[in-house]
Amino acid sequence: MNSLTNNANVPTSDANTANNESTETASISKAARPVPNISYRFDFERFFEHLVDVSLTFTTNVDAPNLWLPAWIPGSYLMREFARNITAVHYQVMDDDNKSAEMHRAIKTDKHTWQLPQVKAAQTINVHYEVYCYDLSVRTAYVDQQRLYGNFTSLALAVDGQEQTPVQVSLIVPAAFWADKQESHVLLSCGLDATQLRLDEQQEDEQKEDGQYSYELQANSYHELIDYPFEIAEQDTFDFIVQDHAHQTLPHRFYLSGKHNANMGRLQQDVTQICQTYLDWLGEAPFNEYTFMTFASGQDYGGLEHINSTSLITPRRDLPSIDEPKVPSSDYQRFLGLCSHEYFHAWWVKTVRPDVMLEVDLRREAFTPLLWVFEGFTSYIDDFMLQASGVIDKPSYLKLLAEQVNRYYQTPGRAYQSIAESSFDAWIKLYRNDENTGNAGISYYNKGALVALCLDLTLLEKSNGRYRLFDVVKAFYSQATQNDNRRIGISSADMAKVVGQFMSLADWQEFERRYVNGVDELPIEALLTANGIKMRTNTKETADKYVPWGMRCHETPAGLKVNRVTRDSVAAKAGISAHDVIVAIDGIKADTKQLASLSTAEHDVECYLFRRDELMCVSVLPKAALSSGQQQGMTEKTFPHKVSLHLAKTDPVLDDNGDRLPLPAGWQTWLNIMERQQV
Repeated sequence: MNSLTNNANVPTSDANTANNESTETASISKAARPVPNISYRFDFERFFEHLVDVSLTFTTNVDAPNLWLPAWIPGSYLMREFARNITAVHYQVMDDDNKSAEMHRAIKTDKHTWQLPQVKAAQTINVHYEVYCYDLSVRTAYVDQQRLYGNFTSLALAVDGQEQTPVQVSLIVPAAFWADKQESHVLLSCGLDATQLRLDEQQEDEQKEDGQYSYELQANSYHELIDYPFEIAEQDTFDFIVQDHAHQTLPHRFYLSGKHNANMGRLQQDVTQICQTYLDWLGEAPFNEYTFMTFASGQDYGGLEHINSTSLITPRRDLPSIDEPKVPSSDYQRFLGLCSHEYFHAWWVKTVRPDVMLEVDLRREAFTPLLWVFEGFTSYIDDFMLQASGVIDKPSYLKLLAEQVNRYYQTPGRAYQSIAESSFDAWIKLYRNDENTGNAGISYYNKGALVALCLDLTLLEKSNGRYRLFDVVKAFYSQATQNDNRRIGISSADMAKVVGQFMSLADWQEFERRYVNGVDELPIEALLTANGIKMRTNTKETADKYVPWGMRCHETPAGLKVNRVTRDSVAAKAGISAHDVIVAIDGIKADTKQLASLSTAEHDVECYLFRRDELMCVSVLPKAALSSGQQQGMTEKTFPHKVSLHLAKTDPVLDDNGDRLPLPAGWQTWLNIMERQQV
């Protein structure tokens, strides 16, 4: 057995130095950790079949111990039921010579728990099972000939009652995985320190092939282990550092796998600026080093935060091109916003979190009305920090904000579900969209971002420019750093206490009553106007242009397939429903052009459609539906004209080089977090 390399996530600019420094760092880290009593071995030999063979060895403290697997992963609030990917669990009791005896089949006692009835306390057990890994999202695990990716929440069974015991992990990668790959580019990305070992043919285990590798990791507990996803694949990487207020350097490493042609230099420059801006604002970080793990795909998109890393998946078109313009393209802005969003979660979810998630049981839901605080604040701050860092300009930021505003106005469910209710119901609604979702509710990401905007501008107003949302976040983070574990769980009452430090408690209670627990329309336009931002309405591009009759549909060979019908819309009043297939409109074969031409027809329109396999005919009244003042008001509220946001005092002015000139000082109150009486 020959140790070849390295701690996977210690950034350095010199490859040889990296190996030496990282090996030293790994050994120091291991020396500081307790001796593990539980060990996992994940064998990827069957990667072609998307299977991982897992061996778990431990000494039990009780008779008939139980093993369990989480049902959800922190940061994604849906019961994922990871146990469904485990085939069967078998176990062997070790004898005094550490030789395994008869194989037993574990008994399943509920949907994610297995019992080992033949086991007595103090015995050492070997457990064996396989996991099917073919989910490309950042929440579970994915294994094929290109990449080995996993979250331990979906791979590692926990020993009930021994979750705080130190654990050792071996990731066994077969020689066949290196076929057709540049071996030097096959890297492990993970927030945990790791040592890479080569397993030779001469070792005792005759099943090993020359060229097989093992990556060794260690965690202080099961709960720590599951906060560190990993990926083994051909990856491009770069390192950078940021500094905190004490001038301590924090190493960062960025990994990128998948097929791409990204401008890595531009990406490094922009991500560095964003991360440094967070440190300039918050002063310090809850981590000593940080790892970005990114997979480039065709259409997939998402991210998940972890204690000192984030796992991202992005369409490759969202990565910067070789000739990326100075002001990033809208696609690239989306990826930078994702990086910003997940990075901020290290402070605002992993450190400051809802109280119910401070000591959370991953076998059952953790209901809270505060997800709007954590995801909403983050969804506001992520784009804000792109312009605060200078990565995008202020007009680009206003365009991103306008997209949030338009999405909010185009969701009629905002009048029926509060943002607190949206948070509480995340477990049963957010990740289970259907044709009625937009009619019945609102996203705590979308409305949460705009509630955060309104709270930020309200704080500025009530404090005469002294305080804002960023002070609220920093106050909570400061509380967390004073605890031994540097974490804090907060409740709605805590929100009142902290926000009450920056504006009157009565003002906060009124804000909370109307916009958090209530469904009052957010005062977005009034607040933006007071801060020098003008909201413009495009009267030519009405909602009817995009959702005629209040329904969204697409063309199919059979006709127009209705995807969604908006509450109180023309289509809803006529009796058209989601999943209907419209075959003819006014006697002409239905298509999008025909529908658009009759979206505001003066006469009644005869519409033939199939519902399931039954032909129906309905009469649509485009103009009659708008003749009612009450209906018109609802239509305008539900489908406003498309809005855009602009700096009110002046249009952008360019210098001779085409660069934008600085904005008048008045804009800085809101758009620059550093120019306030208290920083």
